[in-house]
Amino acid sequence: MSAPDLDTHVLLRGFADELVRSGVRHACTSPGSRSTPLVLSLVRDGRLTVHSHVDERAAAFFALGIAKASGVPAVIACTSGTAAANFLPAVIEAHEAGVPLLVLTADRPPELREVGAGQAIDQLKLYGSAVRWFFEVGTHDAAAEPWMRALACRAVHATLGAAGRPGPVHLNFPLREPLVAPVELPPGRGGRADGAPWLARRRARGQAEDLSAWVAAHPHGVVVAGRAERGQPELAEALARFAAAAGWPLLADPLSWARRGPAAVAHYDALLRSQSFPATAVVRVGDLPTSKPLRA
Repeated sequence: MSAPDLDTHVLLRGFADELVRSGVRHACTSPGSRSTPLVLSLVRDGRLTVHSHVDERAAAFFALGIAKASGVPAVIACTSGTAAANFLPAVIEAHEAGVPLLVLTADRPPELREVGAGQAIDQLKLYGSAVRWFFEVGTHDAAAEPWMRALACRAVHATLGAAGRPGPVHLNFPLREPLVAPVELPPGRGGRADGAPWLARRRARGQAEDLSAWVAAHPHGVVVAGRAERGQPELAEALARFAAAAGWPLLADPLSWARRGPAAVAHYDALLRSQSFPATAVVRVGDLPTSKPLRA
């Protein structure tokens, strides 16, 4: 097997390495021929826990659970064709719940599209607006390894909410033969010597706004705490302290972890069904609460 035939495998080795450097620890894969280079790169890295699932839908929801519980992006990878379509329910769940999920789909190369090739569908933007970012990776030679490493970092950053809320990201990989490469690959460019990811993610420092005057002007305010992913106990404590200090009732969804402190109203759902609350100001944190009268 000549060196140019191995370019894709060298690039995917660097891609998998950057996923690990960026904090990814779990990948869920499903059987298929076209996705072999993707799956081999994830397995051969050795630092990822790779879960194999026969059914793509099961793989996707398993990864969704891992990402939701840990707050760390989980990877799902599948072969081309309708296999990728089976990821859709979990992708939508990740979109709605703000769960970081990295979707890697293998695809036929351009010359095998729209010519009647088997297991080939239009996978471009397959999940529509349910993903935070879609990117068609294309085909490249081994010299593009720095670019591929940067792509892995950008994808992870996007799942974590680089442009807003966390959610799913879809990368589509057109893959040519040979799909299986030897274990020993030619040396590549390699990542950063200190083990850091190619692109680092830095959070901008936020400035706390002084709300004291606004709170004083609205003595009949209310704090609404919606569902918070992965607990966030510090935020829950801060909301309880804010509500108590402001003298506002705290209406906290059970999934917010914020139903605590003297301002918390435990049975607000029943209360709101029987009478209205003339709030002049509302501070809401988290998703919309599950209580219908509170949502109204």
